[in-house]
Amino acid sequence: MSIDQRLNRALKVGVFYDGGYFSHVSNYYNYVHPHRRRLHIGGLHDFIKHSVAEKEGTTPNLCHIIDAHFFRGRFSAKDANEKPNQLYYDRVFDDVLMWNNVQTHYLPVKDQMGRKREKGIDVLMALETYELCMLKRYDVVALIASDGDHVPLVRKLHALGCKTMLLGWDFEYTDEQSGEQQTTKTSTDLWNNVSFPMEMSYVVEEGLRNKDEVVEDMFVPPSANRDVVPDGDRPLISMSNYEDNERHTSQIMSLHNGYGFIRFPENNLFFLHDDLVDVDFATLALGDLVEFSVAMNNKGQRVAKRVKRAAADAVVTVA
Repeated sequence: MSIDQRLNRALKVGVFYDGGYFSHVSNYYNYVHPHRRRLHIGGLHDFIKHSVAEKEGTTPNLCHIIDAHFFRGRFSAKDANEKPNQLYYDRVFDDVLMWNNVQTHYLPVKDQMGRKREKGIDVLMALETYELCMLKRYDVVALIASDGDHVPLVRKLHALGCKTMLLGWDFEYTDEQSGEQQTTKTSTDLWNNVSFPMEMSYVVEEGLRNKDEVVEDMFVPPSANRDVVPDGDRPLISMSNYEDNERHTSQIMSLHNGYGFIRFPENNLFFLHDDLVDVDFATLALGDLVEFSVAMNNKGQRVAKRVKRAAADAVVTVA
């Protein structure tokens, strides 16, 4: 094949998401990172096409994403029904993926030692990816994943003559619910085995700093960072968008580095400094009365939103 023929050849790209990992990264950018935006699936696909084109020495319009698949555990209807509006949130999330032409693959979340855990997702993802690559002969498979369990899949794909691209993120952050320091790290073995490792934490920081349009378009615009978007390319939804309509008044129980907890029945409510309205976090003190709404975060846990100082004559409205 001549150089001109190679440059003009269309490339078939498959994109495969570890859904739990993708949602985790998207929530990090929305709630922790200064950019405060969710990842935009359509924009991420465009970034993948540009990246494949650069690696393969061709143009983005010749890099076609012919398949995108999303793998994640899912609560049973019974379990979901016991969580406020969980069935609705699941349907909204499915709409997000559907509008972006991403096919879903769910396995039931299982109860282990009293905790709900995803089981078998990595195996399902590996089997489906390998089978589809055998059938459709992708030129490049892009993985949004971090687990070293994907290394055997990568090696099998290479044996089929398929190149692999890994979009992985390494970052540290403070968990929005527990306040504990958390670390997300991509497997070194996975980095070393793929054809095109993309260290996305660095790529994103550099792209945002340099106002790279392709990187900026990986995030939903401010006006669309909600659950209802007028066009068809909808953003990923987090449950923390959904607040009740009631306002509550209670006391601040504890304050830490940029976050705190408010007294509330059963479990005190977590809040971030960004959840404050017309008040500086540094001016808050233990025992202060605040007014707030209650929302659900992505783990199905209640948090405080739109927190503001209560009026001087306000009384506590929660037991």
